[in-house]
Amino acid sequence: MKKFVLIAFFFLIFSSVLINYQGYQIKIPDIIPASTGHLATTIPKNYNDLLSLQKAFIRNARQLRPSVISINNLKELKRSPHSNLKPGENFLNRFKDFLDKTFRKHYQMESLGSGILLTNNGYILTNYHVVEETDKILVKLSDGEEYNAKIIGLDPKTDLAVLKIFSLTGFDPAPLGRSDDLKVGEWVMAIGNPYGLEGTVTVGVVSGIHRSDLGITTFENFIQTDASINPGNSGGPLINLDGQVVGINTAVAEIGAGVGFAIPIQMAVKIAEEIIEKGEVSRGWLGVGIQELTPELAESFQVAIDKGGVVVNSVETGAPADQGGLKRGDIIVSYAGEQVSDLKELQRMVAESNIGEEIPVQILRNGQAQQKKITIGKMIS
Repeated sequence: MKKFVLIAFFFLIFSSVLINYQGYQIKIPDIIPASTGHLATTIPKNYNDLLSLQKAFIRNARQLRPSVISINNLKELKRSPHSNLKPGENFLNRFKDFLDKTFRKHYQMESLGSGILLTNNGYILTNYHVVEETDKILVKLSDGEEYNAKIIGLDPKTDLAVLKIFSLTGFDPAPLGRSDDLKVGEWVMAIGNPYGLEGTVTVGVVSGIHRSDLGITTFENFIQTDASINPGNSGGPLINLDGQVVGINTAVAEIGAGVGFAIPIQMAVKIAEEIIEKGEVSRGWLGVGIQELTPELAESFQVAIDKGGVVVNSVETGAPADQGGLKRGDIIVSYAGEQVSDLKELQRMVAESNIGEEIPVQILRNGQAQQKKITIGKMIS
């Protein structure tokens, strides 16, 4: 009996060992780098495309960083030069304190926003609202260098400003792209200093183009993006996947996250060049008051609203429109050969016209089509 029990005991131990040996063990699969090409059947076909996209983000963030600057306001702290002599304090220390408070200025630094280096000799492009209420502007580069900046010119109607810093060595200007070629759905990156966090990068797509009637500026033609734009991003670049600046980040909609706006770079550069060359922005001017053609107005004027147009509600005496024959109640349907669909579009067309240029303007007066020729005047920003 004992021999039988002993044999059974050894049989159980041998069976347990055999079972474990035959495969009841956890095997950790080998980790194979994706770059080797092994296990290709388990990797999505577009994985290499995603890696290329990631590399583009990293490359652009690194290459654009030296061209993106932080704009700060130095606010002078007012201190009273008078101080009472404390017990044990000698007259000499009191006199030194008096000189310090009287002749040495003290400043508090406040982060305002961002900007881009436009040229290698120190011209900077940013937003008007960033530098609108500043005492003294201090610009900080990505390498930590700081420069006092001078305002060269402002254009509140497009929310743009040009600053200038000076150095004997020169600067790294940002590469510029063509905002006119942007398509909805393109990848873009926003770089700036939100909440004072320098060099912050966010990524998104172009959500819309030619956005207007937003109430942000007088002349609007915004790029809409879902790349996060926060306070401090204003004035910084919106860039495409080629690492080129295609917009100047300007505003975020109050309606919620994911709706930001940027000024197209081609529009911004045109304004900046005029500020640098002339110190001001001159725009075309008609001298009329206008309003949208509503269904009610279209019915009263007995015109079809589907053709578009803008109603003239006032004409300034002696203005180009007055000299060209426009009258109150006229409906402007075409300007320089282009159909006028709304008020903002006409404002933009007139503003972009050359001063002194004779422009054909088609109107409806008492239901009859007429064409006037108006010599464009000058409106100074």
